[in-house]
Amino acid sequence: MSSAGDPQLPVEAGRREEPMVLRQGTIALFDRGAGIVTVPLVGKWNRTSALLTTGITRFEPRTGIPLHSHNVEETVVITEGEAQVVIAGETFELAAGDVTWVPAGVPHFFRNRGEGRMSIYWAYGGRDVTRTITETGVTVEHLSEADRGGTRT
Repeated sequence: MSSAGDPQLPVEAGRREEPMVLRQGTIALFDRGAGIVTVPLVGKWNRTSALLTTGITRFEPRTGIPLHSHNVEETVVITEGEAQVVIAGETFELAAGDVTWVPAGVPHFFRNRGEGRMSIYWAYGGRDVTRTITETGVTVEHLSEADRGGTRT
């Protein structure tokens, strides 16, 4: 079994990839700007055979990600705090323990509506994830340098 600090080698044909344990504090954070930070967990950056992409995003008060869609389905669990979520034009007030599922191509966003930090655990149904910003129509690779875009609300 490997841990997050180990170098990852490509999977040879016919060989299974080893399971992995990730430890907080050893994962490089992705700063999205405006007080939003993502913790990338499992994805193509550390598993050559993973068929999904997962992570945690932490939002400081009054921050959010602009309205966008993805090329794959997404489920989100609110793990801490209070969220305002818009999915396909409908607004929801959510709290820790609430869960969303958004099909590919459906515009949505998450904002921290509370006074404390809001955190989400997300999982995408694919390894090659893109984000298309609704306002501009620009599509970028998920968690690439172009995929920052945190905003204060």
